[in-house]
Amino acid sequence: LLLVFNSNLSVCNNPPRQPQRETELNRQHVLHRLVEKATTIMRVNSMILTLLTAPAARAFTAHRVRKLSPFLTSAAAERQYHQLPQPHLRRSASRLFSSTSAEPVVTSSTSLRGTPPTSFDDGTSPFEITTPIYYVNDKPHIGHAYTSLACDVVARYMRLSGRDVFFLSGTDEHGQKVETTAREAGMDPQSFCDEVSQSFRDLLKLLNISNDQFIRTTQGHHKEAVQHFWKVLQDNGAIYLGSYEGWYSVRDECYYNESELVDGKAPTGAEVKWVKKEDSYFFKLSDYQDQLLEYYESHPDFIAPDSRRNEVISFVKGGLKDLSISRTTFDWGVPVPGDDDHVMYVWLDALTNYMSALGYPNTDAGSNFDKFWPASLHVVGKDILRFHAVYWPAFLLAAGVPLPRRIFAHGWWTKDGEKISKSLGNVIDPVDLIDTYGVDPTRFFLMSEVNFGSDGDFSDEKMIYKVNANLSNELGNLNQRIMTLVFKNCNKAVPTEIGALTEEDEVLLATAASLRQKTGKAISTQTIEKYVQDMVSMVWDANKYIDVQAPWVLKKTDKERMNTVLYVLMEVMRHVAVLYQPLMPTSSNVILDQLGVPEDEREFEHLGKEECKIQLGREVNKPKAVFPRFEVPTAGEPAKA
Repeated sequence: LLLVFNSNLSVCNNPPRQPQRETELNRQHVLHRLVEKATTIMRVNSMILTLLTAPAARAFTAHRVRKLSPFLTSAAAERQYHQLPQPHLRRSASRLFSSTSAEPVVTSSTSLRGTPPTSFDDGTSPFEITTPIYYVNDKPHIGHAYTSLACDVVARYMRLSGRDVFFLSGTDEHGQKVETTAREAGMDPQSFCDEVSQSFRDLLKLLNISNDQFIRTTQGHHKEAVQHFWKVLQDNGAIYLGSYEGWYSVRDECYYNESELVDGKAPTGAEVKWVKKEDSYFFKLSDYQDQLLEYYESHPDFIAPDSRRNEVISFVKGGLKDLSISRTTFDWGVPVPGDDDHVMYVWLDALTNYMSALGYPNTDAGSNFDKFWPASLHVVGKDILRFHAVYWPAFLLAAGVPLPRRIFAHGWWTKDGEKISKSLGNVIDPVDLIDTYGVDPTRFFLMSEVNFGSDGDFSDEKMIYKVNANLSNELGNLNQRIMTLVFKNCNKAVPTEIGALTEEDEVLLATAASLRQKTGKAISTQTIEKYVQDMVSMVWDANKYIDVQAPWVLKKTDKERMNTVLYVLMEVMRHVAVLYQPLMPTSSNVILDQLGVPEDEREFEHLGKEECKIQLGREVNKPKAVFPRFEVPTAGEPAKA
């Protein structure tokens, strides 16, 4: 039998060459299938090994891993669909189940409160995290969903870590573009804003986003806050009345210099119009060029990732001109205090939401502003980084208000390698994704497919491969196997007695205990994809453990050992499900329900408490599948579960 499996494995070590004309997608499809086959062969081999002595099993399995290593390493370097945790490939036989070298193991429940400190966050203070407020000129798209999901994962992780969180989202409802779009729709601006803003709130609810407040710039308290902020800037000598003429993009709501135009258009590709000379109030942006550069230098983590930071520094070094911050050619905006002929520049209005939502201008001790400001993290798309990393800190410096601690700009999505646009008809509707794949699989894919901060490409094939591999095949199947074995072989309850733990048991449990620390580091630095990779790696470890220990064989030969193995797996799954809650809240709680974990013992501090471990003898319910498996659709057909 082993010779047969060896011959099968040789196919994976020497995959057949694909014709040159084969598309990249087909090559990756073949690679994915080969990886699945390799994994299956290893699991079947492992089952056979349970019939051998423990030393022989360890030696043989280590040999198979070494033989498979070159193929897996190559695949991991190219992988698009399936994350292959590299630590498995470097493991010695005596540490077969350890996914990392010696990481500190967290055992104190006190140390499980808070998050790892960074240069921009102490890990314990109240935490304000914000999406940009979304412009209401059209319905939500995948970019809005992506930003909201990233913030939600971070916010949920911080809350579960015991931190006080204020998570803000909302809609930006003023400006010439909104006024024009409303007119084209045959609606007054306010009614138009009411309708489109509701579509964003509906999307957040559909995605299971846990924002604490949804702000609208047409709300009275926000307008009052913006007008107060204007007066502070004016009193501090940062605003003067002049006149403006130049290039302006209505779509971007942004002024551009002649030197920035590309083929007569904005750098974003938007049309620009020449604004004839008109009276305008100006913000003395040029006065803050040196201060901004000094701040970027002394706070290197203020803007992330580094590539975006470099872009901002280059822009500011190119020279800042005073910024026009009012218009007289339309009236859909916040009136300038003391001069109703002018409405404020939409970005000055919009950016102030981060403070107005906290009750600004009330900055008294004990106020929300006093508690949560400066904001801990602004998450934005790379296209609006200039407004957040140049204009916003300059406004705050002029007003004498502390700057936010960090601004993170993520990338854009393409579809099937092409830029997303209405003209191409390839716009990705997040509602359609949820209808097809479900909420948690959609959340999982968007947060794990690319490095957060880089651009990403969406295709149904990629989503199906990743969801099937990491969720259905690995996490879902692992949970189903564990709980089915417990339900059928332990009188529908957690085993009442277990034996002494072996080295393999202790190593797996230690790996699970270290997971909180590893994922905390990833979330604290917004490397969300690393958080997901750590979780996927842990599930890999647990799957290898159950395959080698084979409790379905132990039930006939060593019932006590079977009980011990199943208990270890349930305890590992408790860690996995608790720590997966920020990313997949619904599915994780379904697993925790099946494990019998009480609802009031699902925060991170409970991971290290002895009394919160899986309780011996606790009844369990008949398990149900958590994640469906999807079929790759043929051309023109939707995906099917």
